[in-house]
Amino acid sequence: MEKIESFKVNHLTLEAGLYVSRRDQKENCTVTTFDMRVTAPNREPVMDVPAIHTIEHLGATYLRNSARGDEVIYFGPMGCRTGFYIVMFGKLQSEDIYNLVVDMCNFIINFEGEIPGAKPEECGNYSEQNLSMAKYYILRYKKALTENRNFEYKE
Repeated sequence: MEKIESFKVNHLTLEAGLYVSRRDQKENCTVTTFDMRVTAPNREPVMDVPAIHTIEHLGATYLRNSARGDEVIYFGPMGCRTGFYIVMFGKLQSEDIYNLVVDMCNFIINFEGEIPGAKPEECGNYSEQNLSMAKYYILRYKKALTENRNFEYKE
C-alpha cells in the first residue's frame, strides 16, 4: 500500500502551527484539510482526552457558528492527541483561516459556562470534559501560532 501524505511529514521536526495537510478535488469541489498542531509530536506530552473533548465541542461550535460556518466541513481531534483537523470547502492556504483560528482560540480561552453539547442526550461521552485544561492547551497554542506563524512543514 502507498504511504498516506500525513505519514510522510517528519514528525520529529513538526512544531505547533497551522498547516495545509492536504487538498482533495472532486469535479468542481475542492476541500482543504488543515493540521492544527497544538503540541510538538514526540517531544511534548500529548493532550489529555477530557481537554481534547472540550476543545472539540467548543471549537466545532465556534467554527460552525462563525461567519465562515458554511465553509466548515469538520473539526475534530487527531488520534495521536497532538492536534486537530479543520476541513473546509475551497482551495485555501493557512493564512486564509489564520484569523478564524485565532478567533476560535479566543472563544475557547474566554469561554465560561456549560460546554455546548455536553448532555447525555447530545454526546456519547458527555461527562468527560475539562475546560481549564482545554484553555491551557489553547492558550499555549495561540501563543505559539501568533509568535511563530508556522504555516509550512519543515524538513
